[in-house]
Amino acid sequence: MAGKFIISEDEQGGYRFALVANNGQTLAVGSGFPSKMACVNGIETVRRNAPEAVIEDLSASER
Repeated sequence: MAGKFIISEDEQGGYRFALVANNGQTLAVGSGFPSKMACVNGIETVRRNAPEAVIEDLSASER
């Protein structure tokens, strides 16, 4: 298994998702969504777009 998406309710009554690796490390967190369906749609958007995503580095310095 490549990890899992976890949906939770936030303090404002909305929903958020987290992508969690098998070792329990949180890899990404979605912003707040007004409904659970909107949250699920956000997860599906990540699933569709992430395999082709490039890294765009806008940081000012190299570390």
